[in-house]
Amino acid sequence: MRRAATIVVLLAACASAGQAEEPVSGDTSAVPQQSTPSVATITPGSGSESPPAIAEPSSTAATTTSTAAATTTTTISAFARPEWLGTRTLPLRDDGFGEVQPTPDELRGRSFETLDLLPAPTGDAFAAVISPVPDEVLARSTWREECPVQPDELRYLLMTHWGFDGEVHTGEMIVNAAAADDVVWVFEQLFDAAFPIEQMRVIAAAELDLPPTGDFNDTTSFVCRPVVTSASTWSQHAFGLAVDINPFHNPYQKGDLVLPELASHYLDRRLGEPGMVVAGGVVAQAFAEIGWGWGGNWRSLDDYMHFSRNGR
Repeated sequence: MRRAATIVVLLAACASAGQAEEPVSGDTSAVPQQSTPSVATITPGSGSESPPAIAEPSSTAATTTSTAAATTTTTISAFARPEWLGTRTLPLRDDGFGEVQPTPDELRGRSFETLDLLPAPTGDAFAAVISPVPDEVLARSTWREECPVQPDELRYLLMTHWGFDGEVHTGEMIVNAAAADDVVWVFEQLFDAAFPIEQMRVIAAAELDLPPTGDFNDTTSFVCRPVVTSASTWSQHAFGLAVDINPFHNPYQKGDLVLPELASHYLDRRLGEPGMVVAGGVVAQAFAEIGWGWGGNWRSLDDYMHFSRNGR
């Protein structure tokens, strides 16, 4: 088992969970339909602590303002998010997904700033904390009593990561306890390679029912939901045994369905843009090292964002 040297393990435990699912969409409901979360500081809650080298909460502003001789000049950051991000609802298809539309120019070469929802780190070294899932975090997640795992079978991760803005940020993730060490090791490899992640956060249940905007880009793991094609079969995300990486840069495609619905630009895997998962690249190699399969290798569809322990 891979173990990052900088991990602070607050509670060591292993729990086995898993259920095979057909290689269907590894993302879809596993990420929210609204890509821009409300900007509010998230505290780890009881039972956990901040990662090493974490400073006081800071906010990321899309503009900087300077005043000289009573004249105010506003400079727009090169990494600023479009104001409409996450707000334009797409028409629905017969299958309930949003209408697939061409990628807007503003979302080509996507390299938006990370919204700091957790205290920003003070250093530029990788840091991580593994802890039981705090009650506050569990309450705002998708967990419910019907889920195939109990809270004590899950772990809450706080991990530093590079953003597209060239800054180091703190992200959060819920994963299966049996995979926590391995997942942290993977993200340490991504950090060392300066692989950019736009946003890493826990998904809330209410987000799964939002109307589709087709522009989400949240890196996440645990989402308690069934697979897309069967309401009676749990997704690997429901066990915390799957991870989606930068969904917009690494979309899902099956037939005429693309998810996120505005991400068709990134179906051209020859682009090689930052944030894209490519065969032989650091992301695919790191997950392969811990024995996880990649949706980019499936035959019946492509799910470039999706990695899972059982390969489905």
